[in-house]
Amino acid sequence: MKNTILLVYLLIGMNVWGAVASNQLQAQRVAQLQSPDESIGLDVFLSVEGEIQYKVQKSGFSVIQPSALGVMMDGHDFTQRLKLVTTSKPERITESYQTQNAKKNSILYQANQLVISFANENEKKMDIIFRLSDDGLAFRYSFPWVENDETIIGESTSFAFDEKARAWLQPMSEAKTGWEQCHPSYEEHYLQDIPVGSASPLKSGWVYPALFKTNDTWVLITEAALDGTYCGTRLINDSTTSVYSIGFADPREVFTAGDYLPVNNKPWLTPWRVVTIGSLETITESTLGTDLAPKAIDMDQSFLKFGKASWSWINSKDDRIVYDEQIKYIDFAADMNWQYCLIDANWDTQIGYEKIAELSMYAKQKNVGLFVWYNSAGDWNTITSYHPKDLLLTKESREKEFSRLQAMGIKGVKIDFFGGDGRSMIQYYIDILNDAAKYQLLVNFHGATLPRGWQKTYPHLMTVEAIYGMEMVTFDQMAADKQANHCAMLPFTRNAFDPMDFTPMNLTGLTYSNCIRKTTPAFELALSVLFLSGIQHYAQAPEGMAEVPDDVKDFLKTLPDYWDDVKFLEGHPGEYVVIARRSGNRWYIAGINGENNEKSLNLDLASFRKSKAALFMDGSNGELFSITDLNTEEQKNCELTLNANGGFVMVFE
Repeated sequence: MKNTILLVYLLIGMNVWGAVASNQLQAQRVAQLQSPDESIGLDVFLSVEGEIQYKVQKSGFSVIQPSALGVMMDGHDFTQRLKLVTTSKPERITESYQTQNAKKNSILYQANQLVISFANENEKKMDIIFRLSDDGLAFRYSFPWVENDETIIGESTSFAFDEKARAWLQPMSEAKTGWEQCHPSYEEHYLQDIPVGSASPLKSGWVYPALFKTNDTWVLITEAALDGTYCGTRLINDSTTSVYSIGFADPREVFTAGDYLPVNNKPWLTPWRVVTIGSLETITESTLGTDLAPKAIDMDQSFLKFGKASWSWINSKDDRIVYDEQIKYIDFAADMNWQYCLIDANWDTQIGYEKIAELSMYAKQKNVGLFVWYNSAGDWNTITSYHPKDLLLTKESREKEFSRLQAMGIKGVKIDFFGGDGRSMIQYYIDILNDAAKYQLLVNFHGATLPRGWQKTYPHLMTVEAIYGMEMVTFDQMAADKQANHCAMLPFTRNAFDPMDFTPMNLTGLTYSNCIRKTTPAFELALSVLFLSGIQHYAQAPEGMAEVPDDVKDFLKTLPDYWDDVKFLEGHPGEYVVIARRSGNRWYIAGINGENNEKSLNLDLASFRKSKAALFMDGSNGELFSITDLNTEEQKNCELTLNANGGFVMVFE
């Protein structure tokens, strides 16, 4: 049965473009919608064969060319021979919400919504809900008639680009590959500025968020409102066209004995397909990825505390997860006014539960909370050397463990080595989040999927890895060589909407085992502002921090735990980026150079005119940093020259 379903799904994906190309001239427009500012326009068509298509324009120019819509259920075809039933009147949707785990604290989402109902040959209905905001398009499918188990075996949903468009994409790794069969975990480098239609080198498609440029317009595609009824999806493409389609999880990406395809027995809303449209400023300032996520679950939020953490493993690795080393890092966090310390793998045997409880009491006296690490376990990988494991697989054992941690005063859990995006695996993530909320535990998912806005729905989800992060720089010289370029991609892609546990900022550790870091101290410092994470786990060791100037330490001691606003100043994916973030009345500007040569900047400071500013840049003559005070009331522009792989931070009082 699985093989038959998979074949049908693959045929849907392969035939999407052919169907659109042959029918677009015969299609009749059935609806139109505009964004509130009228800059983005949507047209929806129905062909004579009953196939649904849509196209999107920005300021009169085509962004998404005629592209297919539709869903194939097991036993119900909603991809062809459809007829129009009703089209609603446009409706204004408004939602305001607050979060401390995004690029802005207080967010207002406004969009125009249109609902179009179609029926198939058996009179079963499929509604498509479209929303246009000033920064993009979102749409999802609705099946209000579902009351018994139904399975979706594929989508014909596609995104067709002009053949001259370019793409910045991360390949999806193949299931059951990599170290101890731990892939996929969204840990690959990006292919940058490639022609649309280029084949993924790993043959499993491309992860979200996926970045494109067509003419002068940038497009970022992702999904939101992923629940346990659906699998996580990715983009797939046929290298002979410029069309990208929705692809489902690999059948091997499942919880033990679970399923990978979407299944539901209640009225069904599928995840939102989210398409941010505009300039790079739009991409870096948009909150669409969280705007479309469901509101927060009903839970006690009094235990939520955002901030920063010390972490020994990144520097001293497995053998130093011992009592005395963790005392040192707890003291380090306390000295830096950081809220947490993360104790990594094998703490259960190298420290033990009794001594972890002692560490928790010691940390509490220092106003530091502890996170502890877990192996997600299951049969989805072959990892046996890292533990505790097998304790989270059932609700009974999970609640027993979480209750024990709560009694010990532990504040959060880091859970590692998940097995992909199948529906049952997505449900496992959600089950963990629900149980963690009950026991007031914060959550960090590692070796995991993209969160897709979960941090709004589950506000105790502090961060998720899902990135080729700093730990890889300690293992692989190629990763170290590419780090600056890779980091200059992330504000435009992975970190555009969702918290990212890159574990950044080692100001002094230039050598790890056999790897030599290529970024500068000021580059590393800038990451503390550029990267977004509910809890930022810093890669700095206390011994190294002792070498850092007091002004830099004071900066890190007082760095805000969340941001109120954001402004994109300039940049280009993979080359460089300069972003300003506001906390209260204070602005922080951070920039990094992702290239191996110097870069000159001329920054317009008119929006940040204050009495003074501090500028942190790379030092010279053996000094880690150069720190300069600026009189910004008299200085409208600031000319800077960044070192190769260098950076800067500017703080406006």
